[in-house]
Amino acid sequence: MRPAQGSLCAVSPLHLPASTDSVPVARRFVAQQLSGAEGRADVDTAVLLVSEVVTNAILHARTPLVLDVLDSGSEVRVEVRDGSPTHPRIHAFSRTSATGRGLRLLDRLAERWGVEVDPASGGKVVWFVVGLPSDAAWAVFDDDWLVEGVGGEL
Repeated sequence: MRPAQGSLCAVSPLHLPASTDSVPVARRFVAQQLSGAEGRADVDTAVLLVSEVVTNAILHARTPLVLDVLDSGSEVRVEVRDGSPTHPRIHAFSRTSATGRGLRLLDRLAERWGVEVDPASGGKVVWFVVGLPSDAAWAVFDDDWLVEGVGGEL
């Protein structure tokens, strides 16, 4: 699932504490690492989605995080490692709920995403891939996309 190794450019991982202060740091880190990717991979979507994935890890895993960005030019893979083995789940929330939108955004905007076991920590890696910018990715949203009932583990 990783981008082709021939053109892969990995950056040093960013270690983050389990604190809400880590969310803007993660966004800035991804934006900075992909600053030369304009016209290639969708930097804005990558920044939005890292915000959601890091927030989920902070709220639910409550362990330190490691953020990796792997850039192949036309694709970017972002990985967020935490120490919890519990996989994220998409839940159904009401229209007025103040939470529960992050995985829906991830599911709609990432080209691919998933969860893998991290044998080194006993936790997991939540990863996603974004490709070239596309208005079509955003066109699928309608008035009810946030409250669609999707249950079960992913």
